Amino acid sequence: MGHENITEFILLGLFSDEDEKVACFVVFSLCYTAILFGNLLILLTIRGSRLREQPMYFFLSYLSFMDVCFTSTVAPKLITDLLVRQKTISYNSCITQMFFAHFFGATEMFILVSMAYDRYAAICRPLHYMVIMSRQVCYVLLMASIFGAFIHSILHVLIIIELPFCGPNQIDHYFCDIFPLLKLACIDTSLLVIVIITTTGVLSILTFVALVISYIIILSTLRTRSSQGCRKALSTCGSHITVVFMFFLPLIFTYVPTADSISNDKVFALFYTMIAPMFNPFIYTLRNIDMKNAMRKMWCRDTRSEGK
Repeated sequence: MGHENITEFILLGLFSDEDEKVACFVVFSLCYTAILFGNLLILLTIRGSRLREQPMYFFLSYLSFMDVCFTSTVAPKLITDLLVRQKTISYNSCITQMFFAHFFGATEMFILVSMAYDRYAAICRPLHYMVIMSRQVCYVLLMASIFGAFIHSILHVLIIIELPFCGPNQIDHYFCDIFPLLKLACIDTSLLVIVIITTTGVLSILTFVALVISYIIILSTLRTRSSQGCRKALSTCGSHITVVFMFFLPLIFTYVPTADSISNDKVFALFYTMIAPMFNPFIYTLRNIDMKNAMRKMWCRDTRSEGK
């Protein structure tokens, strides 16, 4: 059928109040700058130090890269739209934005699973760790994450491009996402909503549950270890668990209820598109001695003696 008549959509955004828009412009601009700075700092630190040889940091560098890409599909448009009266987006741009938001978001989700697998291998199978998590395995897990995310995203695009859009063109969101678009289609999409909730929603819940169970197994294994090694591993796992909760809970709340709760979805989406990517660098570096040392060596070469 393809898309009929409508060539552009209007994004209603987060707020209608003008004062709120100016305040949000400042806040979101600062948040986006912090996301770019924090994640690129992690990425460059890992790439420029010996940490890149360790599987955990291999995945962390790609997670930081995906954070930057994911936020960059949404934030620039969100920020600029706060200053313009008519927030239009063309049909093709809308579909492209939806594809990349889902692609980078799903890649992050699968990388978080790979990181949990890495921690499981390191803590529960330490003698076989170098074999289980060889560089080849790391690349296979990364490529599998990217491929899985691509399939997930392209399916969303294929669903949308088959729908006719002939009526209202106002999207009640600040970026193009599947549920707000389904509401604008000229045909009954209730079955498609159920299909997406069951696939994406169930996938999110199952992944989240699997991650929680894996970290419970890891933490229970740590209880039998010596205090020094245990403390370091606990700190690392604590960081990972925090990020998993920050990323998955808003995602689950967005996809699991019915698509009628769109107003809440905007708040939840803000959490995983802006807030979580901003906190990730802090969570991973503040409690991580190796990361702090690598940063000190790389960025404070002149004051290395003082740093030590």
